[in-house]
Amino acid sequence: MTKAIRFHDTGGPDVLRFEDAEVGAPGEGEVRVRVEAIGLNRAEVMFRYGQYLEDPKLPAGLGYEGAGVVEAVGAGVDGIAEGDAVSVMPAFSMNDYNFYAEQAIVPAHAVTPRPKGLDAVQASAVWMPYLTAYGALIDIGKLSAGEAIIIPAASSSVGLAAIQIANSVGAISIAATRTSAKADRLREAGAAHVIATEEQDLVAEVMKITDGAGARLTFDPVAGPMVETLANAMGQGGIIFQYGALSGDATPFPLFAALGKGLSVRGYTLFEVVGDAGRMERAKAFIYKGIEAGDLVPTVDRTFDFADMVEAHRYMESNQQLGKIVVTVP
Repeated sequence: MTKAIRFHDTGGPDVLRFEDAEVGAPGEGEVRVRVEAIGLNRAEVMFRYGQYLEDPKLPAGLGYEGAGVVEAVGAGVDGIAEGDAVSVMPAFSMNDYNFYAEQAIVPAHAVTPRPKGLDAVQASAVWMPYLTAYGALIDIGKLSAGEAIIIPAASSSVGLAAIQIANSVGAISIAATRTSAKADRLREAGAAHVIATEEQDLVAEVMKITDGAGARLTFDPVAGPMVETLANAMGQGGIIFQYGALSGDATPFPLFAALGKGLSVRGYTLFEVVGDAGRMERAKAFIYKGIEAGDLVPTVDRTFDFADMVEAHRYMESNQQLGKIVVTVP
């Protein structure tokens, strides 16, 4: 038996329950992992509320990523052995597998060697942020040196990953945050420029930074009315990636800016990358190389004990963090 976290009703952090669960042996194409650390994601909060891309099949588990040690390997699995230190990547449905537990069975395609030099906590802060940012910025967006990218909600783990990836290819990272409270920390995290959108005119600031050319990409998890403003800060032929809906408000299509500049407003999730074996291998190679070179450094804001998972979810909803929240498992 193992301790696992599940919820029987959608709602706030208090719906999370610790339950005894029988893990069993991994099936074909599966791996059983002794969990050491769990990386928390906004997707799990939305899933818990019943507001994610898929509805939870109650009672439901949670958890997309983390780190641990392989305990058992199912039939048909190659390249993974008992005792391997691994990371688990967000490459499955939480209705099929989940990682909020002391032991977890996950699909082998979601398991990868832990990046060299990273401990379990750091290795739990890699894959959701960097895979998500890589897919939009590099795989699809083809961001290159000298081009500007606007990164709203820049203090999130994905936002920080986007800053690092943009910097690694010589692009101009423009971090957007609501107030100046996190501005210094964002600069320390590598943002070339920081705009406090409730205190500054985002369009004017972006045009000043880019000498009137505008940004080529925007990487936005917020959506809502701000999309109109972001569109006005874009350059000709730019792409606005919408990879979340944190605003909760209706998102208008910026028609006149799109017509005048030939903009694309594109929905995006990392599953475009993880669902394609070739693209996934290229993404992993880029991320491993970036970590080895020191260009990509996972940012952990705070750790919680497994017993404090409810409090960890409350902290995530507070929006105080800068980087990843990680839960350690004894």
